[in-house]
Amino acid sequence: MRDKPTWRIPVGILALLVGLVLYALAVVLASPLIERLPVLAQTLAYLVLGLAWLLPLRRFLIWMETGRWR
Repeated sequence: MRDKPTWRIPVGILALLVGLVLYALAVVLASPLIERLPVLAQTLAYLVLGLAWLLPLRRFLIWMETGRWR
């Protein structure tokens, strides 16, 4: 347990919020392309896009806590 809070946690939270907003905007901008697909392909696309942002999250949270990427 750390004695003092680090700058990485508030900066990390702000970066995470900004990143998620930008990612959501990118998905919204891609939606006209996705809506041209068949319904099952749309479902798969939105499922993948809905989960893809989670991939870098673990390492990012580790960095916020420890300052290391691994």
